Amino acid sequence: MNIVKTIRLTLAAALLTLGTLAASSAQAQAPLKIGYTSVEYVLSQMPESKQIESDLKAYNSQLEAQLKSKYGEYETKLKAYQQGAATMTDIVKADKEKELTGMQQSIQEFQRNAEQSLQQKQQTLLKPALDKLQKNIDAVAEENGYTYVLNSDGASPVLLHGPKDGDISDLVLKKMGVTPGANAVKQAPAPAPSVAPAPATNSKTKVKTKK
Repeated sequence: MNIVKTIRLTLAAALLTLGTLAASSAQAQAPLKIGYTSVEYVLSQMPESKQIESDLKAYNSQLEAQLKSKYGEYETKLKAYQQGAATMTDIVKADKEKELTGMQQSIQEFQRNAEQSLQQKQQTLLKPALDKLQKNIDAVAEENGYTYVLNSDGASPVLLHGPKDGDISDLVLKKMGVTPGANAVKQAPAPAPSVAPAPATNSKTKVKTKK
């Protein structure tokens, strides 16, 4: 799965889901002509997709590094607690357990926020490419007399069937100066940052967790 498929559910569905109205008042009186394009296909071949892929991976790596740092700190404190628990007073032990529980919760919250942040980063990076695609779809539709242009891909594609000559995807790419098939992104998308939730210790003295 490439970077375009990763963000397809959040962005591509919003683009052209109901079709792009590309007709002027004069065209509205002309015979109805409907075309379609694969937003996923066109985006994957735009030169911008490679840079988006690279930027997303770099951002994902930053998030993962922060998450691993937090998890490493937790493991260090957990190990120290396990080794010294037997000699701790009840007050100190309770304080350490509270601190470890708080760190567990902080790690889990960071994971959730990191995933949301990565999605927002995808949207920010993709917006210029989507705006460019929309502009060129409108131009191609007007030049070729298409009244509507539908999106042929997605989890629930608008187009269920259509003739090959109604596919304007390559026309849109050529309009942008892109040779169809020349710049397809083949790399897998950067995975969302993830570190397993802090595990419960197997020692006899365990960290108390809130229920």
